[in-house]
Formats: sequence, C-alpha cells, structure tokens
Amino acid sequence: MQAYPHLFQPLPLRHKTLRNRVVFGAHTTNMARGGLPGAAHAAYYLERALGGAAMIVVEPMPVHASAVLTRGNFLHSSDVVIPHFRKLVEPCQNAGAVMIQQLYHVGAHGDQDNSWHAAWSPSGGRSYHDSDGSHAMSEAEIEEVIEGFVQAARRCQQAGFDGVEVWAAYHCLLDQFWTPFSNTRDDKWGGSLENRTRFSREILSRIRRACGEDFIIGLAVNDEPGVEVALSRESMKDIVALHDAQGLMDYVTVGSGSYFDFSRLIPSFQEAEMLGADLAEVLKPVTRKALVIAESHVRTPDNANTLLGAGQADLVSIVRGQIADPHLTNKAAEDRSADIRGCLSCNQQCWGRRGRDYSISCLVNPSVGREADWGGDRFSPATAPKQVLVVGGGPAGLEAARVAAERGHRVTLAEASPVLGGQFRLAGLQPRRAQITDLIDWYERQLDQLGVEVMFSSYMDAEDIQAQGADEVVLATGSLPPETGFQKALPHLSELPGLAHGHVWSAEDVLSNRAKLGNHVVVLDEGGNWRGCGTAWFLTEAGYQVTLVTPDALVGKELQRSSTDFALRKALATAGVRFITDAVIAHWGGQGAEVLSLLTGVRDQIMASDLVMATVNQAEMSLRDDLLSLGVAPHLIGDANAPRLAAQAVHEGRACALSL
Repeated sequence: MQAYPHLFQPLPLRHKTLRNRVVFGAHTTNMARGGLPGAAHAAYYLERALGGAAMIVVEPMPVHASAVLTRGNFLHSSDVVIPHFRKLVEPCQNAGAVMIQQLYHVGAHGDQDNSWHAAWSPSGGRSYHDSDGSHAMSEAEIEEVIEGFVQAARRCQQAGFDGVEVWAAYHCLLDQFWTPFSNTRDDKWGGSLENRTRFSREILSRIRRACGEDFIIGLAVNDEPGVEVALSRESMKDIVALHDAQGLMDYVTVGSGSYFDFSRLIPSFQEAEMLGADLAEVLKPVTRKALVIAESHVRTPDNANTLLGAGQADLVSIVRGQIADPHLTNKAAEDRSADIRGCLSCNQQCWGRRGRDYSISCLVNPSVGREADWGGDRFSPATAPKQVLVVGGGPAGLEAARVAAERGHRVTLAEASPVLGGQFRLAGLQPRRAQITDLIDWYERQLDQLGVEVMFSSYMDAEDIQAQGADEVVLATGSLPPETGFQKALPHLSELPGLAHGHVWSAEDVLSNRAKLGNHVVVLDEGGNWRGCGTAWFLTEAGYQVTLVTPDALVGKELQRSSTDFALRKALATAGVRFITDAVIAHWGGQGAEVLSLLTGVRDQIMASDLVMATVNQAEMSLRDDLLSLGVAPHLIGDANAPRLAAQAVHEGRACALSL
C-alpha cells in the first residue's frame, strides 16, 4: 500500500498532466554567469527532475532593468537568453518534469547597487530590502513594465518552457499595487479593488493573448498575518477570487513572509512547519478554476501528504527538502522515506549564501551547485576499490565514510566516543535543533546499509592506524576548544587574566554536561553564531540566568545571513538574557567577570558563578604529524583540517571521498 496516497496522484494542469503532486518551487540559486544559465544551472534542475519532481519552477527572471535584485539574476529584456534556457529546459522535460519560469519585479525593494537603476513603485515607497527609496511610476512606466512581463513570457515560451509563474508575493511590485499601504494612487491604478488589481490582471491577460492557450500561467502570493500593513487573508482571498473568476491563472502558489519579515520568508527551524497551508486553505474554496499550491516549510513527504489529505491544497512545493535530497520524491514513492536526507531548516548555505550574493549550496548536500562537476547524488563507482579508514565520526567523517562506501570502497569508521556525530551531535541538543540528531541517525542507517564497519569507543593513535593497513587514511578527528581564554579582540593577551580561578568552560563542556554550573552564567560569544548563541539559549531553557557578551555590534551577527538572528534574540530577550555588545571579558575573578567596552573603554563588573567561552576552536595536529613520521600521509578533513562550521566539514568529507 502506498505510504503517501495523496502525494502520488497525477493531476491535469492546462495542457499538461503532472505525474505527482510535488513541485520544486522557485528560489534564487544565483548561479547565472553574465546573466545566463549554464552547466551548473542545468545540472542542478535536472537532478531534481530525475529525482521525481512533477513540476519545476525555475528561479525568477527580472522583467525590466529596474527589477534586478541579485548579481546572479538572469538577463532581462534580451532574447540572448532563449537558447541557453532551451539547454536547461529540454533535459528536465525529457526526465518527466513540467517546466515553468518565474517572472518578477520587486518594485521599491530592488537592489540599486546591482541594478544601477532607480527603483520603481506604485507610489514612491521605501525599500525594505535596504535603505533606498523609489519613485512613483508614471502611466508610461506602468505600460513599460507590463510589456516587460509579456516579452519575458514570450522568451520563456520560445525557450521551451511549459509556462510562467508571475510573482506577486513578498510585497513585490504586484503586491505593492494590491496593498493600500503602498498604493496611494488616485488614478485607474489605485483606490478600489478593481483598480489596485488592474496592473496584475493586465499582465496575466496580455501574457495569455501573447502565448496562447497551451501555456501555463501561475500566480505566486504570500501570507503575512503578523504585519499590520500587509494584506489580510480576507483581502488576499478577494484578490485571488477576482483573478480566478476571470480565468487569468491556472494555479496560485501560496508562500509566507515578505520583505517586511524575512524570518518567515524562508522559515528556519525556529518557525512552525507548513506555514503556507493556512492561506492556501482560505483560497482553495474561491479558486474554482485555478489549482492551489501550498509552499513554505513543507519539509517532508509526511508534511505534504497530510496537507493534501486535509484538502488544504492541490499540490505542495517542497523546496529546501529537495535541495537537501534531490531524490526525495522518488524515495517517498518507493517507500524509502527513511533514506531521505532531511533538510535542517538551518538556512546556512541556501538563504545564507544567497544573502551574501553567492550561489547557493546546502549544509547537508554539498553537491548543490556542483552537480555538473560532482554528479549530483549519483556517485560514479571507484575505478579501483580500496580499503579506507576514516578516523572520527563527526559530520566530515560521516560524509567521507558514506560517499566512499557508495563508490564501492571498503570502509571502516573509527569513533573514539560511544556515539556518532561529534560536536555536531552537541549542537543538536540546543533548543529546536533536533533535526541535527535526525540527520546523524540517517547517517547511521546509511552506513549500516552500505556495509561500513563502525568501531565505537575506539581511540586510535598513529601506531593503531598504521596497523590497520588501510590504503587510504582519512583524519576527521575534529577540533578542541582552546583552554587559554584567548579573545580575538584582545590579541595582546595570550591568556584570559584570572583564568586560574576556574569555572571557565567551553560551549562543548556545557552541552555535554561536563560543566558544573552555578546559577548565573556569562557567555562570551566571539563567533556571533549558534555555537555561542545556541548555548546561551540552551542555558536559559535549563533555568540558568545568562548574560551574553559579544565583541560584535549585535547578538547573533553571523546569523543575519540566514535570517535566524531576530527570532533568536527575541527568544533570549524573552527569557531574560542580558545583552552586552561591543565588549570583551577583561578579567575573570572566579565569582564575576570584568567586562570591557570596546567603544568607551569603561570596565563593569558582573557577578557570575561561571564563564562560558564560545571562541574559535583549535585543530590538533599531533596525530597528523605522528602519522607522517611513520610514512602515512592522511587526508585531513573538517575541523581536523581547520575549525569551521558544519557546512565546510560535510563539503570536505564528500570532496575527499570523491577523490579516492
């Protein structure tokens, strides 16, 4: 009996029939070079088509010079893109996927550093993307942008796309016209519902006239119930119902968040799952002609099947889930859900890299963006299988062992502790981060299926490793917290003054329960990431009084990239955590910390029982050096190579295994 009966029913969509109910929705990969899709783009989407997605919505193409948002945007207003898109579209269609291109204009929220063009909006609104403004569009400029959408759709049709999705979500230009907050016009483009929707209705109707009946047209909207000036669900229902009554679109995709609230735009593990389902359920009764797609934090086939079974939507868009595991759909269809590599909802390499204007990747799937070079999730067999010894079962070692075994090598994994995961397992103990533990469990299942010999509680020195006689030795032994209390902001002090008083701990000490703490704990967070911030959150959940000190200008500085910083600060502040920014620990007295302001030089005393130092770890090189002295040249990966975040560890694990 099919485990997901609602997920694998075919569904007609205009002139096409979708093979199942799973969509790989639009998202910016930022992989374009010179505004054109290339081999990396084509391989990225093909992997998801081969993985079973019924419909793929390729990332947005700006329709006008004023619409450019990222460095990796496609060329706008140019037929040059057509043959390049054809090379992307045809292989995916041959693999069974219906191919759609999203078209967009962000209005007031354009990135003018990238576009070098003034932002246009209905009424000259301010950007919520940066600190810039825009100007109110003239009638001629409105017509120019409408024509931009139509010509972009024509190019998509000539490139072989089965249709387009017109973006009206996240308070983009179409949404700005719909929303009274951002549309204060008193002409035919503003005021009444009919006038405020005239812009979007003209775009959709003119695309239909230009591209004909055998062409799918979708509309993307969003739910933003926590923002007072955003459209309510009732208002959105009226807008979508009006478009549906006129037969303007074939489907409507429902996401969450917006430029008003980035944290729900691509929701992290801090948010509830299936955020798009509520508005989708509201829209479903009024869309008598169009299908409804629920998007946003639909992470798993279980999420999707439940949502469809409840009748909240006709299709589901699983984006990050299929980034993490491009073969999610096929595995679910084959009753292999236990083999699906789950998304962590961490946003570190997808949204995090996109936020820095890099091309996206994935913490748990480092082949993302490298499918053309690494073959995606389909590994080529090794030409000469070898005996491989991996020492260390953290994220780098787990990935190296798994991929080496996938390629046919005979693999032994030696782990010094009685469990796998290393420091990554400790991170999974932080609040709401249990998906990390789920991933480690996935690795255990995969290693077992692949016949990897796992040796627990097996500390190995150089002689032990040499005695194994492996053809290849991979060192993934991780890193250790420094025991000096060194802080980067005080480089002249090699050791924290007062360290000898004791009660100074590392984040690892806290999460592993080695630290014996009193009631009030000071956490020095040097990295601005989950290592320090998540440990502070862990302590508050355990009932400790916490003061968080950071040399950065705000708590969770590095987490801004993944849009997880605000929700974290809110959780910490609600729990009563005191924040001290732009500061370091000048002295530890055993019963309190002397905090030095980097701005004013003022020193304040904070009474506390313990000090937790979340600073950069150190790689231990003695095992490498001992092996080299014995004539064994190991591969160094993960923190054993250099202490970093988990994404780099998993990446090096896969890269190493592919090189063997």
